[in-house]
Amino acid sequence: MGLIRTFALASLAFLLAGCGDYDVLFPAGDIAARQRDMLLIATGLMLLIIIPVIAMAFIFAWRYRAANKAHSGYDPDWDHSTKLELVIWTAPLLIIVILGAVTWVGTHLLDPYRPLDAITTSETVDTSAEPLEVEVVALDWKWMFIYPQYGIATINELAAPVDRPITFKLTAESVMNAFYVPTLAGMIYAMPGMETKLHAVVNAPGVYQGLASHYNGAGFSDMRFKFHGLSDQDFDAWVEKAKTEGGTLDRATYLELARPSEAAPVQYFSSVDEGLYPAILGMCVREGKLCMQEIHHINAQGGSGERNIPIEALTFDAHPIDTFEPGGHGSDGITGEPQGATAPASDRQPHSDQPAGENNANEGEGSVAPPQLNDN
Repeated sequence: MGLIRTFALASLAFLLAGCGDYDVLFPAGDIAARQRDMLLIATGLMLLIIIPVIAMAFIFAWRYRAANKAHSGYDPDWDHSTKLELVIWTAPLLIIVILGAVTWVGTHLLDPYRPLDAITTSETVDTSAEPLEVEVVALDWKWMFIYPQYGIATINELAAPVDRPITFKLTAESVMNAFYVPTLAGMIYAMPGMETKLHAVVNAPGVYQGLASHYNGAGFSDMRFKFHGLSDQDFDAWVEKAKTEGGTLDRATYLELARPSEAAPVQYFSSVDEGLYPAILGMCVREGKLCMQEIHHINAQGGSGERNIPIEALTFDAHPIDTFEPGGHGSDGITGEPQGATAPASDRQPHSDQPAGENNANEGEGSVAPPQLNDN
């Protein structure tokens, strides 16, 4: 197995040489390392079949070439070989069974919702220590990290002590995002109105890359952040820096941060509204909005009953992503006009979302929208 692992690692390193970052193959976190091992084991098992098949394709072509008269016999009555059938079916079947068993055990052991323990971490990690809690909010297009145990928050910068378990709670403001720090653990989604969880640990100090790993709009390419693995003393100093240099993160400040922006700089907040994250999760940061939990409770009771709830309290007001850039995306520079599907990339004029009226059948004419979209 050692030879297979070495060969698989060398092959993957060669294939990923153009990536310029080897965190996936050489991570600094126990969970990511175990996920890497599963990848190598799966690759090695598959190579047990792939390599012999490729080799035999060349060997057979050479051995039974027309110029090789010693093996040019023709046997039209040959149609079955029990030994060959056993080899063809038994070897792949065994590999599938082993691969399935490894995947089943590994995926359950490394379930992102499963807290860390001695099985999933190295001896240097104290799994009995209080985990570092980080509340992650995916904004358009930046990451917000709230540290409820320290009362601080940051934008586009994450830090954690080495060998201390980390518990992430993740949600999103308006668009589904994929949170991924390759050196820590696998990718996990952050969705508005929902909370996902991820447990991880970093085992070596350093500065690592974090990113949104799935396309989510115009600012996707800049939706990255630095993850700092720090010693306990350095982490305390980092927290003190945030408390010294940061401002206050209340609901009004959050609503300003939630406005779509690209390549947002690192920001620190020395204090955080205690109920901010639950409000973000409940999609009720704005004043006068009912939280998702309250709406679910009302539904469970069979409706609002005698309560007179205005429709404004039940709707979620998202910031208009289509018009976040001054002047709009369209070539005519009209702010507020909905963009066409390819407007940011192609700079094509946004199409109108107004259907053709009875008195003006040409309404929307000349836009990039197909004619059928302008019909009633």
